[in-house]
Amino acid sequence: MHRIVKGATFWTPRVICILFALFLVIFSFDVFEEAHGFWNLALALLMHNLPTIGLFVTLYFAWRREWIGAVIFTGLGVLYIVWAWGRFPLMNYFLIAGPLFLLGILFLVNWIFRAQIRPSDQKTASPSI
Repeated sequence: MHRIVKGATFWTPRVICILFALFLVIFSFDVFEEAHGFWNLALALLMHNLPTIGLFVTLYFAWRREWIGAVIFTGLGVLYIVWAWGRFPLMNYFLIAGPLFLLGILFLVNWIFRAQIRPSDQKTASPSI
């Protein structure tokens, strides 16, 4: 596998996850329109950003164990569709669940080709699930 392909295969799901999390942060800015006190505003901002925090936690665990990212991101996509079915136009499902499914697929590809992407890790690391 070529060095550029290896790098792209490794970094693409990680960068997409960070960009998707930042995209979700945009939706939390609507809390500033409401006239609340500081603590209510801080709590509302935290509640709106819980999905983003969850994405970063998932990315943390999936960084070295790609199968975790494949399972969790795909599961989050399914969970979003089941939870929101019938509430929004079809485009909303593509905007939210689409990147989650894409991340699941990309982390799965990372996991399948991990020996070619990171051969030095295979020599020093202990076997993992």
